[in-house]
Amino acid sequence: QVQLVESGGGLVQTGGSLRLSCVVSGSISSISSINSMGWYRQAPGNQRELVAFIAGDGTTNYANSVRGRFTISRDDAKNTRYLQMNSLKPEDTAHYYCYAQTPWQKYWGQGTQVTVSS
Repeated sequence: QVQLVESGGGLVQTGGSLRLSCVVSGSISSISSINSMGWYRQAPGNQRELVAFIAGDGTTNYANSVRGRFTISRDDAKNTRYLQMNSLKPEDTAHYYCYAQTPWQKYWGQGTQVTVSS
């Protein structure tokens, strides 16, 4: 089993920044089986969309809508993944979910709300 706890959401003005954190916990065998982690977001009335992910080899990928503004990173010593969000726009407003993908299952955190005011 893998547990994910997100933090760092909040209310920010257009153009502002936030950093989301996702702390991973669980058994050593479960954590070592994670092959990618990332962030999805979901706004009311919209489908959940992939924002960014980082693979085990450090490869990253981003949605076109956030590329150049968001940066995903990791601190393996702290079992934490980060999503640095800069130049935020009202359309970034959503509930952001951290996920961890193993060969057998995708785990989800409870999410954190990001609201960008115009």
